Amino acid sequence: MTLKIIPNNSARVAALLAGDVQIIEQVPSTEYAKLKSNPDIAISQIVGNRLIYLAMDSFRDQSPFVTDKEGAVLPNNPLKDARVRRALSKAINRQAIVDRIMDGVALPAGGLLPEGFFGVSPRLKPDAYDPEGARRLLAEAGYPDGFAVTIHGPNDRYINDEKILQAIAPMLIRVGISTKVVALPWAVFIAQASAPNYAYSMLLIGNGATTGEASFPIRAQFATVNPKTGMGASNRARYSNPQVDALLAQAMATVDDARRDLLLQQTAEVAMADQAVVPLFYGDDIYALRKGFSYTARPDGYMAAFMVRPEQ
Repeated sequence: MTLKIIPNNSARVAALLAGDVQIIEQVPSTEYAKLKSNPDIAISQIVGNRLIYLAMDSFRDQSPFVTDKEGAVLPNNPLKDARVRRALSKAINRQAIVDRIMDGVALPAGGLLPEGFFGVSPRLKPDAYDPEGARRLLAEAGYPDGFAVTIHGPNDRYINDEKILQAIAPMLIRVGISTKVVALPWAVFIAQASAPNYAYSMLLIGNGATTGEASFPIRAQFATVNPKTGMGASNRARYSNPQVDALLAQAMATVDDARRDLLLQQTAEVAMADQAVVPLFYGDDIYALRKGFSYTARPDGYMAAFMVRPEQ
């Protein structure tokens, strides 16, 4: 039999069902149940190490898309206040996103990587949906009536990315934050989200761990941006915390595995106590194959043709 792998596009499921291709990757969540129940199709899946999350501009004193409810840029950026960032996290119903947008093929997130990876703290659990708690934190921070924000994100990068954005907006509106969504093609979005532009105030984005352990996403997403050292390479909102930087440096200079594991856990715990980002979920990596082929899904999403084998 001829093996043909096709990318994520609108024709992939039809091509698989017709027998024109033997395997597809990034199975749409809306097609998962249908494919799984098909006796001619085998499913290979695993919880991926890509986190989908919200990054928030906690760097600038004024942020371009954080305004009062009449549209005027606020003199003081509320996203610099950890209480506001925690309020945003509590306002989001992760389980509803997993169940209704991702069709159950994702896992609510409380940190940068799912449990089981090196350096991941078991103490970092997903925040419970708590709109009343969110409103209390906003009031404590001096925003009892909320404010307005625009969330930017891609519409062609991650599975259901625009739907996720549209689901988050009413959740924030319910706690008093007027929310507008702007979904853009990835090429446009990432150019504006990256240095030197940093054009957004809040953005939906994803990041994985190609090394399979926690130091990679921590230094990419939590470390203070430093182009000379490569730290903070994916820190789109320029979060910065000297304690996080110091712990990370100590962890990366530690040879003993057990000690480094604990230091990485501690680094992530400090960053998440500060609500450096709002983790949403880890998506399942799902592959569908015609019967007669086998493939074992990997959490890093990497696949090459030699990994797909005819069944014996």
